[in-house]
Amino acid sequence: MHSMNENRIPTALTLVQLRHLIALAETGSFTRAAESVYLTQSAFSRSVKALEDELGQPLFDRIGKRSELTPFGREVLQRARHVVFDADEIGASGRQMRSGRAGSLRIGLGSGPGAMLMTPLLKEMATRHPSVHLQIARGDTVLLVQALREREVDALVVDLRSMVPAPDLKVSNLAEMRGALLCRPGHPLTRWKPPLRFAVLRQYPIASTPLSDEVARAMVERFGPDAHPSVCVTLRCEELASLIEVVRDSDALLLAIRNAAPDLVELPLKPGLSVPARFGLVTLVGRSEAPSLPIVRELMERLIHD
Repeated sequence: MHSMNENRIPTALTLVQLRHLIALAETGSFTRAAESVYLTQSAFSRSVKALEDELGQPLFDRIGKRSELTPFGREVLQRARHVVFDADEIGASGRQMRSGRAGSLRIGLGSGPGAMLMTPLLKEMATRHPSVHLQIARGDTVLLVQALREREVDALVVDLRSMVPAPDLKVSNLAEMRGALLCRPGHPLTRWKPPLRFAVLRQYPIASTPLSDEVARAMVERFGPDAHPSVCVTLRCEELASLIEVVRDSDALLLAIRNAAPDLVELPLKPGLSVPARFGLVTLVGRSEAPSLPIVRELMERLIHD
């Protein structure tokens, strides 16, 4: 039959007791061990005795003024060191995560914000926050919002004109950026006497990311039915960076936020293309934010503006 001590499951072990065990094992002296953990010797002795009572066996043999581990004590010491080390690592990890220096960040970027933020965010994490695990999702705003709701990403940065408002979505860090029609330096249209009529532009391919209904409506109001994106845009792609490269190397025109490609030339239109993009950081209402999200906020404040 098993004794009660053999069947007894320890329930009151504490990290403090395990630290006291380690201190006594390292010093071999109750006096020096108590001093190392800033306790009186009597309080320290009670802590070790309570641990032995909890485990049901002695951990130390008292040999004169020195305390030496029993065989059982040596086994417990080895495990105690692992437990205390893991606890210290958890604490350090928690502190790093609270300060945004560790953990993970899953961010969804729409096409416009992606062109402005993706490379700077990757560089920021690689150079200043190397312990943070960064995952960037790209795609259509509708799919990104779905991923946010399904907890597959922590936050989004998207053009709010392409997002349907909802009570479970929290928007912050709002910024407006001016839209423009852009071309490469030396494009034939740069020699055209301004202002340009929209009909002239239709001689060339027009590239754009998917545009919201609001932008499409504004373009039709300013330039007529032929300016609807479904009619005039011949190159449509979610990746704005790829479209910019195409326009740099061809006579295609780009409909995008002006600051997405500072090296391209803005074409003067009449009437003007005064439909700004409205970028914002989107999170779920009532959900705790990722500790590293302030890094994205700071980059948005630094980069997303005219």
